[in-house]
Parts: sequence; C-alpha cells; structure tokens
Amino acid sequence: MTKLLAKDLYELGDMPPLGEVPARMHAAVIRPERYGEPRQGFAMEVVDVPRVGRGQVLVYVMAAGINYNNVWASLGYPLDVVAARRKKGALENFHIGGSEGSGVVWAVGEGVTSVSVGDEVMLSGCNWDETASDIRMGADPMTSATQSAWGYEANFGSFAQYALVDDYQCHPKPANLSWEQAACFLLTGATAYRQLCGWAPHTVEPGDPVLIWGGAGGLGSMAIQITRIRGGIPVAVVSDDDRGKFCLNLGAKGYINRNEFSHWGRLPDTQDAAGMNEWMKGARAFGSRFWEILGERRAPKIVLEHTGQNTIPTSLYLCDTAGMVVICGGTTGYNADVDLRFLWMRQKRLQGSHFANIRQCRQVIELAAAGKLDPCLSWVGDFDETGLAHQLMYENKHPSGNMAVRVNARREA
Repeated sequence: MTKLLAKDLYELGDMPPLGEVPARMHAAVIRPERYGEPRQGFAMEVVDVPRVGRGQVLVYVMAAGINYNNVWASLGYPLDVVAARRKKGALENFHIGGSEGSGVVWAVGEGVTSVSVGDEVMLSGCNWDETASDIRMGADPMTSATQSAWGYEANFGSFAQYALVDDYQCHPKPANLSWEQAACFLLTGATAYRQLCGWAPHTVEPGDPVLIWGGAGGLGSMAIQITRIRGGIPVAVVSDDDRGKFCLNLGAKGYINRNEFSHWGRLPDTQDAAGMNEWMKGARAFGSRFWEILGERRAPKIVLEHTGQNTIPTSLYLCDTAGMVVICGGTTGYNADVDLRFLWMRQKRLQGSHFANIRQCRQVIELAAAGKLDPCLSWVGDFDETGLAHQLMYENKHPSGNMAVRVNARREA
C-alpha cells in the first residue's frame, strides 16, 4: 500500500524515507503541443505521482534506458501516444516515456507478492492483462491481444522519479551491475534474444552464420554477443569503419559497411528488367562480401532485421534456403517489398518478433549477471539530457552500444 508524505516534492536523488511516497515528482515529459524532434519534444516538469493499483508496483527510478520508441513518441508519429490513450479513457494529456530502467521498489499494490518494498529491480518494457482469455488459454503473453509497450503505448515509464509497472515487469537487479548498466540493456538484449532463440526451429546453433543489421547499435551489440555465446558466427552491417571495429571487439567475425553499396530501398517492379538486373547486381555484391568475411560460400541461417524498408529485399534474397529473416522494427520505413519467388521457392521464413516474455528477460539478465553479456553502456547523461539522448538517436549520431540517463542515481565522483 502507498503511504503519502507530508512533504510534497523531493529533489532528484534526495531519497525519501523508504516506502513513503510524495505527492509530486520530477519527470521528462512529452506533450502534444510540443510534438517534434526530441530536443523540443521533451521538457522537465513536475507532475503528480501515479497511484498504485492492484497488481502494480511503484518504483523509485535510479536510471533509465534510451530507446528509439520515444523518438517516435516525441515526433507524435507513427502514433500519437497521448491521443491513443485518451481515446481509451486515459485522463492524462501528457506522456512519460522510458521502456526500461532500474530502481528500488517503493510501494506495492494489493495482491503483489513477487516483490517487496526495498527490493532492487530492473524493469522490462511490456504490459499485458494476465486475466485475458488468450493468455489463460496458453498464449505467450507477448502474443496477447492485450500486450502493449510500457513507456510508449502505456504511460508513467522510467523517465520520472517514480515509475508505475505491473509486478511481473520487476526483475532482480544483479549485484555486479551499476544502476546505469542495469537500466540500459534489457529492452535491446531481450528483444535480440527472442529474435535469435525464440522461433524454433530457427534458433542459433553452433556454426550458424548470422547477419546482423545495425551491428553497432543497442540491438546489434546484444545480438552479436548472444550469437557468439550460442556458438554462432555473427557478421555485422554498419555505417562506418569505426562502428565496424566496435563490432569486431564484441566478437563479430567481420562487418559490412553498407555505404559501400547503393541498391537500398524498394524493389524495382519485376517487369522492369533493367532495374531488376541493377538491383540483383548490388544484392549479389553484398552477398559476395558476406562470403568473403565468412571464408566460405554459405548464406546466413538467420538474418536479424529491424531496419525494414531499405533492407528487407536484400535480407530475403541473401537468407539461406529454409532460413529465417526475423524483424522487430522498421527504422527506414514500413513498406518493405518481398520478391515472393525467393520466399516460397527457397522455403524461407519471414518472422515478426516483438520484445520478449518474462522467461526470455530473465535468461538475458542471467547472462549479464554471469559476466557473459556486456551491457555495452556507451553513454550516460543526466536526467535533464533525456531529450538530448533521443535527439542523438534521431540523428543517428549516438555512440555505439546502449545509452542511459541517471534519474535519482548520483553521479560518481
């Protein structure tokens, strides 16, 4: 239950007595009237602390991870998150993002037994209704019709002094990780883990070549390591040689600089013989570069995708016969062309994948706790730099790996 304090507001890092909840909190807030690039979309405000309901947990946030979904939230595109929630009955006319974080359990709602006040936790980024009929019939909660992205589709994410989550979103924080490390990798790490390990029989096995788009990003840096841990052979795609070297240091067999090729984008019409010949020339050159890195003429058994429109045609073409292209996003666009001849005649699989279930989250956390998976924390900012961090991501100027901001955590001396 929640015990309210006489003091209305505490400054960042000024911790109240354990379990006592102030009425107000500092937050990095997006409002519809500010929709636009993150530098203008985010602003520091003071808002009410959300009340804790049945099955919910209020977490005193120490640090929060940065992900692309709140670039979209700031832009108001492809989804106006505030309008979408208000249409469903929500009263708030603002958005507090943040789909992963770390902190201390501060208050628990009725029926919560999995965590206690004072527990140090990591937060995963998906909500669902555990009473939903599809889940009760045995569905993976991530495939439930009730599933939504916390801190994007759902409000009161980690970009505030207090975050409101469902109890199953709380995971034990490994002692060997700092608050910032624990906050930065669960969304990307668990997403990559599900892509690579969650779609049997297309799971990474020893010796399997794997092509990883955006290898130096948060998702890619996790995918390279998970592929290596499972004995696969990761080959990264990057935008420059410095990012390529970052991937090599993580264990990639090699990297492909995508800027050395120009066949990206929508497929030419199949009746356009000259256009298709030109596209095939580019795709084959890209495939030859993959063979060169691998040291043999083998195609990737799995292609880890998130870029979408510009790259799906090449991914489907290059993927091995009976292999899988698994995609979790569309950062270059959503209208991705598929030449169905490559799909059906070579019996390939195009699989959508979205975040991860509780078991997959715990498996990724255990890899980090055991020292096998590096969170790849490359940038840490202060809380008022939340907009800056997303702006860097929007402009593709962010450093390789994962990013986080301190919320209540103190800067180390």
